[in-house]
Amino acid sequence: MAKPSIVAAIQSGRILVSDGAWGTMLQQQGLPPGACPELWCLTHRAEVLDIARSYIAAGADLIESNSFGGTAYKLRHFGLAQPVVEINTAAAAISRAAAGADRWVIAALGPTGQMTAMGDVTEEDFYHAFREQAVALAAGGADALCIETMSALDEAAAAVRAARDHTPCEVLCTFTFARNRQGGYRTMMGVAAAEAARAALAAGAHVIGANCGNGLERMLEVVKEMRAAAPGAPILVQANAGLPKNVNGVDVFSETPADMAACVPALVAAGAQIIGGCCGTTPAHIAAIRQAVDRLGRK
Repeated sequence: MAKPSIVAAIQSGRILVSDGAWGTMLQQQGLPPGACPELWCLTHRAEVLDIARSYIAAGADLIESNSFGGTAYKLRHFGLAQPVVEINTAAAAISRAAAGADRWVIAALGPTGQMTAMGDVTEEDFYHAFREQAVALAAGGADALCIETMSALDEAAAAVRAARDHTPCEVLCTFTFARNRQGGYRTMMGVAAAEAARAALAAGAHVIGANCGNGLERMLEVVKEMRAAAPGAPILVQANAGLPKNVNGVDVFSETPADMAACVPALVAAGAQIIGGCCGTTPAHIAAIRQAVDRLGRK
């Protein structure tokens, strides 16, 4: 029997667990500072596959791909704009091999680093760049496309539309928020959580949410705001292992697997239906989140 869609699984009452950090794990595998992570899908396939398998073994229902910086804009910094299709297809195929038939591959698409406000690009430019990446990820076997770490509404909306228009994949869209002096949460471009939720849904996203920027505890208010703005939408949270502290030039994340697991019941109560990790999280963090979700009896 074929697995259901992600939205159908959530509608059946399941709380799903996604994977954790990829950059953190790639560094542990030996990715040098300043190197292109996505190129490893071609040059270090075994190491990338090992990361994906480690998250599946930890209990993740959904696995991302090593394609966060896979647009032509990002790869161009490494002189790699030409093999965009090859890199992204390989990235999705690696995660597909790890996920098997029963788990979902939610291939990652991150921001381009360009801004329409600066006159660097147009929304049409965004659309074409994300279309190229999305089509390649779908060809590699992705079930869904996870447009993540967004801060600008126009870029996020262009990515969602490109994915919806040119692939059969479900589309997830998450933004990154930071707490301001007034205690509220905004993206780098000043977008509130409620505004981000409504814009992503209007563009066609199936799942909305937040990733990076905060630990699970700080994600609670973001989830509440999104749930109020979008009562029926599935919500995804992928939090850091706390806020980073720079120790001798290295970012150190202080939240333990037990710390993150302790936040799961409150997040689910607030409306989160997919919970995973971002920077600093490891398979141990995901295993702890898996256990916390299982204790809720909604797997």
